[in-house]
Amino acid sequence: MTPHQLTLLVTGTLLTVLLGLSLQLGRRGGRRRVHHLLFFLVSAGTLLAAALAWRDGARAWALLPALALLLSMPRTRPGRADHWQRALACAAAFLCGALIAWGVPGR
Repeated sequence: MTPHQLTLLVTGTLLTVLLGLSLQLGRRGGRRRVHHLLFFLVSAGTLLAAALAWRDGARAWALLPALALLLSMPRTRPGRADHWQRALACAAAFLCGALIAWGVPGR
């Protein structure tokens, strides 16, 4: 397993399991901080996975739409439809990008 594949697995786990469930866990005051921390980790993990995929010769460009959607999340308002719709678009873009970027040419 290459470094970018490991990073994709860890980031995908953070995105699907922890970030998606973070609002269901914890106390009222702590939920938001945990959610924001996980959002930062998913954004950083996506950027790192793209950089490692580029270094390994994989299709790193496939992760750029997910990264763009993640970076546009602060423009939405929590609790409104645009926030959860953008979150679902981020997850879908990450899944598609991760499937495309997974392979390494010539290996």
